[in-house]
Amino acid sequence: MEQDQRRSTRRKFLKTAAAGVAAPYIIPASALGAGGGRAPSNRLTLGLIGLGSMGLRHVKGFLYEDDCQITAVCDVDAARRGVAVAEVNQHYGTQDCAAYNDYRELLARDDIDTVCISVPDHWHAVLAIAALRAGKDVYGEKPLALTIAEGQAIVDEVERTRRVWQTGSWQRSTAHFRFACELVRNGRIGKLQRVEVGIGKGSDIAPQPVMPVPEGFDYERWLGPAPWAPYTEKRCHWNFRWILDYSGGQVTDWGAHHIDIAQWGMGTDDTGPVAVEGKGVFPTEGLWNAALDYQFSCRYANGAMLHVGSNNHYKQGVQFFGDAGLVHVTRQGVKTEPKDLVRETFGPNEIHLPRPSGDHRQGHRGNFLHCVRTRQACIVPAEIGHRSITIAHLGNIAMLLGRKIQWDPVRQVVVNDAEASRMTSRAMRAPWRV
Repeated sequence: MEQDQRRSTRRKFLKTAAAGVAAPYIIPASALGAGGGRAPSNRLTLGLIGLGSMGLRHVKGFLYEDDCQITAVCDVDAARRGVAVAEVNQHYGTQDCAAYNDYRELLARDDIDTVCISVPDHWHAVLAIAALRAGKDVYGEKPLALTIAEGQAIVDEVERTRRVWQTGSWQRSTAHFRFACELVRNGRIGKLQRVEVGIGKGSDIAPQPVMPVPEGFDYERWLGPAPWAPYTEKRCHWNFRWILDYSGGQVTDWGAHHIDIAQWGMGTDDTGPVAVEGKGVFPTEGLWNAALDYQFSCRYANGAMLHVGSNNHYKQGVQFFGDAGLVHVTRQGVKTEPKDLVRETFGPNEIHLPRPSGDHRQGHRGNFLHCVRTRQACIVPAEIGHRSITIAHLGNIAMLLGRKIQWDPVRQVVVNDAEASRMTSRAMRAPWRV
């Protein structure tokens, strides 16, 4: 299939997914079973890869979903593996949870239906594609990938393998974020004029000493496809997000959440901006090098403007400005002008954005498990996650280069800028590749 034809097919699938229409997939035998209170033999089996802050939260969260059974965990840190195994075994009252240092051993098990991936960004694409090729349905943490090219590779592989994918942009499974976007999409603030996304500032740190690798930590595997660098404590685990070899700083960390909501409210899930420009302040020394302070603006083909910046530029959360009012949504709730917009309801012929399907304790995880069984598209399939985080990646590229980037959202390529185009992908250290 030619490249443009593939993208057209994905766009059609994306629109079907957004409408909550079931895709014509075959239900695997492991996904069959009665509803509620399933016996262990009828539960989906789940393996978790990455057991840090978010990974352990997923362990605890999936344990309370009664139609899945955690059977294996994987992490390159033995201490984290031990904590997760103890949590799982205590919950089930067994000693059955397997633990792995090498994700390939977990993926090789044909008795595992699904995987949840919560590793540093530089590992996302390698692990995701390996899991998809192993026949697993995947809950993949945000941001979708480290680069635009790696994100597109995940989207292509999801399409090729016809697996179920949930991106961890869980705000779409939250009622008040959905309501805020429905206000905008249904014209309650008039014609949309601009959108402002405010996210946290970055962090910096002084140069760090080289340290011995802690016992039980497979640092070489942690680095994986990233360039080799000496071990120091502040490089790894939570702090990877401040280093551009492994992440994109706050721009991609929080941007993956709030830019995603901006796209939802703008109705631009299947496209993106045509031009991106901005300025960022990056550390000039020390270990961490992602943007500390930043502001970038995105222009869409229809003239819509999306502005993204740290909190001294824009209020935390997402603000939609129309010619008849505004909507400001954060994790704490929704504020509107006029104030009585918060009491609005929507008629049957108005836009009703997708709600997480399935009757579960937790919307986003539950939606994933429900869609594995039904073979429906999840509320945040791979392409939606890809389109949203592409904007953050383009923002970082424009700020690092200090110039405007022209973007073709149909072909998903940088226009007339070879240097910027090269920055949409990264070389991977052998033997890792996608």
